[in-house]
Formats: sequence, C-alpha cells, structure tokens
Amino acid sequence: MVTLSKIYTRTGDGGSTRLSDNSEVAKTDPRVEAYGDTDEANSAIGVAIALGGLPDRVVEMLALIRNEIFDVGADLSTPLNPAPKWPPLRIEQRSIDRLESYCDELQAELPVLRSFILPGGTPSGAQLHVARTITRRAERAAWRCREVFGTEQEGGVNPLAITYLNRLSDLLFIMSRVANGTQHEVLWVQGTDREKPGPVSQG
Repeated sequence: MVTLSKIYTRTGDGGSTRLSDNSEVAKTDPRVEAYGDTDEANSAIGVAIALGGLPDRVVEMLALIRNEIFDVGADLSTPLNPAPKWPPLRIEQRSIDRLESYCDELQAELPVLRSFILPGGTPSGAQLHVARTITRRAERAAWRCREVFGTEQEGGVNPLAITYLNRLSDLLFIMSRVANGTQHEVLWVQGTDREKPGPVSQG
C-alpha cells in the first residue's frame, strides 16, 4: 500500500534522493535517470490515450502496460540483493512474453512495410511515436546502468527490465501504425532533393 499524504518533502533539496531500497544516491545517478526516463515514457503514453481516437484493443493493452511501466521503474530503482528483507518488485519473463504476443496480434493485421515511417499521422498516432522514442531513451539509460552496476553482483540491474523496455518500444511502433492506418502513414523518401549517387569509378 502506498500512502502519499504530502507531496513536497524538501528531502531532495541537497541534490540526493533515495532508491526503493532506501539507499541514498545523487539525483544524477544512472538509476535515477533510467527510472525517470521510464516515468516520462509513461506520461507520453498517457497523452496518447487522452488525445482519443485509439482503437479499443490498443487502449486495453496500454491500460495494463501503464501499470507495468511503474513496475519497471520500481525494478530499476531497486539494486539487486541476494538476500533481501522482502521480495522486491521485479519484471519477469511472462511480462515480456505478453508484450511479444501483443506485437504479434497487432502486426497480423498490418501490411508489410516497404520503407521507414516518418513520425506523424493522427494526433494519437504521432504521440505514440513520441512515447516510442522516449522508451528507447529509457532503454539506453538502463543499459548505462548495466554498464556501471552489472547484472549479476549485488547492486546490479535486472536485465529483464531492460528487455521489457526494448519490446515496449517495438510495440509502440506497431501501435502507432494501427492508430494511423495506412492512409495516414508518411513513408521516408530516401535522399530527398539530393542527386542520386552514380556508379563508383573503378579507376
């Protein structure tokens, strides 16, 4: 149970904060950046839903995912501990499997792409692109955590939390296609207004 009786606490005014295991770190700590970017991705998804126009099935999927993204943030803010006092909230393989099943379900109704897509389309579809790119940033931040703290030793990072962010960004891309429909997709035109390259000289 989470109880928030007072929002401002002044405890972070010195540039530090506490992780989920109550350890104190600087606000510039890689973990803080990773779960902060994850929170931003969740906010971007919230805007996509608020804009309206998304298919009911996509909204249903995102309702579960928005809660699970909080789990990702909690996971990233809890360093690995071989003997915790209580079981921490961790992302498990079944959550990743569910994202992959969502990808397969939505992808089955879409035509094959013959070019990259420029972000845009309908308001909700464009916002899902924003959420996708923020999720990619969160994944990169999580990988930096892994580089610093590792994944095996005490204090490390759960690798499944990173994998979750990767699969989520893939799903958000597919969702943006579903939201936009092919009539609103803007395809990338390679080398616009540039002279096409000629044959390579052999001399």
